[in-house]
Amino acid sequence: MTFLTAAERKLGTPTDLGESATRDISAGLKKLLADVFALYLKTKNFHWHMSGPNFRDYHLLLDEQGDQIFAMTDVIAERARKIGGTTIRSISDIAGNQRLLDNNEAYVDPQDMLAELHGDNKQLVAALRRVHELCDAYSDVATTSLLEVWIDESERRAWFLYEACRTPEMV
Repeated sequence: MTFLTAAERKLGTPTDLGESATRDISAGLKKLLADVFALYLKTKNFHWHMSGPNFRDYHLLLDEQGDQIFAMTDVIAERARKIGGTTIRSISDIAGNQRLLDNNEAYVDPQDMLAELHGDNKQLVAALRRVHELCDAYSDVATTSLLEVWIDESERRAWFLYEACRTPEMV
């Protein structure tokens, strides 16, 4: 006999994925959501603190990327709930689950901003792929299909950031 916590009794959503799938996938989505919030805030931080001769282009690029990243948050959280899991609840919950590093420096060179975000987006792609593999193992095709779109979007962001921070020596 399986005993449910009070939260599971009150928040549990019926699903055919099974208890292990719900537990494992929602845990993966929780970590992913924390990373996405961390990346969103870092992208906005760099957007707000951009300076230099390419200010307009970089400022607009990061604003566009921030909007795209933020758009993922609600879908990730709602997917965890749809399969019967729970998700993050606070800033401290994000901090306790994120794997992407924050950047609290007073000044970051624009090229360093782009390079750091490039690396973070690549790290997010790797995390998305790991959750994709988990969902595939449990035959959760709905979450898998969402992840495939986010992988493509994240690879595109990484590509744009890479190209934007290339120097003549790199060509």
